[in-house]
Amino acid sequence: MSYLDSLKKWQAFDGLEKQWKEDLQLLMADEKRAEDAFYKNLEFGTGGMRGEIGAGTNRMNTYTVRKASKGVADYVREAGKEAMERGIVIAHDSRRNSPEFALEAAKTFAANGVKAYIYDGPRTTPQLSFTIRQLSAYMGIVVTASHNPPEYNGYKVYGEDGAQLNLEDADAVIRYVNDAGDELSLKEGDEKSLRDSGMIVTIGENLDQAYLTALKTVQCHSDLLASTDLKAIFTPLHGASGDTIRRLFKEIAYDHIQYVEEQMKPDGEFPTVSSPNPEEASAFEYAIRQGKESGAELLVAADPDGDRVGVAVLHDGDYRLLSGNQTGAILLEYLLTQRKERGDMPSNGRVFKTIVTSDLGKVIAEYHGASTEDVLTGFKFIGEKIKQYEETGEYQFLFGYEESYGYLIKDFARDKDAIQSVLAIVEAAAFYKTAGKTLVDVLHELYEQHGWYREGLVSVTKKGVAGAAAIKGSLEKLRQEPLKEIGGISVETQEDYSKQERSYTNGRSAETLKLPKSNVIKYFLTDGSWVCVRPSGTEPKIKYYFSVKGSTDGESEEKLYRLKEDFTDKMEKLF
Repeated sequence: MSYLDSLKKWQAFDGLEKQWKEDLQLLMADEKRAEDAFYKNLEFGTGGMRGEIGAGTNRMNTYTVRKASKGVADYVREAGKEAMERGIVIAHDSRRNSPEFALEAAKTFAANGVKAYIYDGPRTTPQLSFTIRQLSAYMGIVVTASHNPPEYNGYKVYGEDGAQLNLEDADAVIRYVNDAGDELSLKEGDEKSLRDSGMIVTIGENLDQAYLTALKTVQCHSDLLASTDLKAIFTPLHGASGDTIRRLFKEIAYDHIQYVEEQMKPDGEFPTVSSPNPEEASAFEYAIRQGKESGAELLVAADPDGDRVGVAVLHDGDYRLLSGNQTGAILLEYLLTQRKERGDMPSNGRVFKTIVTSDLGKVIAEYHGASTEDVLTGFKFIGEKIKQYEETGEYQFLFGYEESYGYLIKDFARDKDAIQSVLAIVEAAAFYKTAGKTLVDVLHELYEQHGWYREGLVSVTKKGVAGAAAIKGSLEKLRQEPLKEIGGISVETQEDYSKQERSYTNGRSAETLKLPKSNVIKYFLTDGSWVCVRPSGTEPKIKYYFSVKGSTDGESEEKLYRLKEDFTDKMEKLF
């Protein structure tokens, strides 16, 4: 069916809701936008789906959410009566249409015989993960588009262990979603009758308190924040985490926390930020201004669904933003040091990080007697490993993180948890302050001890049909003509996760990689640097990751600049 056929079908649908009918009218004046909205179905991938909000088969709207939910419900029904009774937990963030999409999912689940537990307002993604486990639910979904611009929303799916679905289960759900039928022909559930029958249940305060209780166990020193004079500022960037953080610090009697009040109220328009992404310096504009007025030593910001966190540290009179790799290294150093001092460092402790995360974490873990395991990009793979080793007892989870500002300290949640991370970061800053150090001082000590690691990321946006083809084609060309050098440094090894193969430039026989298939290529250079390229799974982007190590900061900076410039230029010629 062509995009025009799909568009006409929507135009002819008498039951089209007002919001989507109005959006459809606007599309008629823009042929390019109309094609993008209808040229395909919004892809339901291994993590769920994400896209622009609007009318169309390639957009987030009532009907695509209903279709996805019908597929998820069919997957649960196939698992049997017990799974249907255990039900699905639903959370949502503060974005446009998030409450409506969450309710639509609940009605669809319930109308198809699957019990639905829905939160009474915005909650974070990690709280969803926690709640699935608390209620022994069979699955969970959260309506969020993380830190994307306001015009986006999404739908993420979780398993009974509280982690995002593993690849096998995700593939099964995808098949059910694809077989769910025409999105406009699916029946709509009646909210009142479904609530009256107990098929839709609202949840809230009791589970909020259970989550807060679990969060307090993250502390290494339960009385430290009640006695410190460290001044910190927190902002949820108009997202779902503000109330939880405020309650948490009140309950542990941390009186020196301040809040960016203009950004505490959930608001999907994100009116005070150009982007609600704590990876970007602009997200800290209000916090930095308030910090300069109040003398705050630490600034922390969570993204809209409360799973990622960014950090800025007052150091030498100015605020320095830490990267995700740097924050992860500091947290890992603090947590493992405290465990060793308490005498509860397990002999089989393991740290998990993704293949695009700095190797500094591995070095720190090994220094403290822990092993490290790399997984594919995406926290779902860390969650999968937690479950695997929980069942086998082979390793004990110590910490999991990824370079994109996501960290997990305690596994009562099975996805990255900004709330846990904020608490641990503030405590670490208070702890090191007693020794006269900032978190930047701690980072520099780690560099002096283990080497000056430096990382970089380049994201290239390629929107629409042509963009998707360009991204796909560039990776195909890389495979056809493997790179021999980057930035004047020879390639020693290439790992192609699509082929699950590690190849060598010195003639050594290729080896099989144990990680799952993924459209990712990683180059290891002769000086220990590496470069990794992968298309984003949630945005129309292709990403280049860089990691170098030098004997000085300046050496690392120069090397990183050279690799970024050369590789980006090489890729541009492939589009």
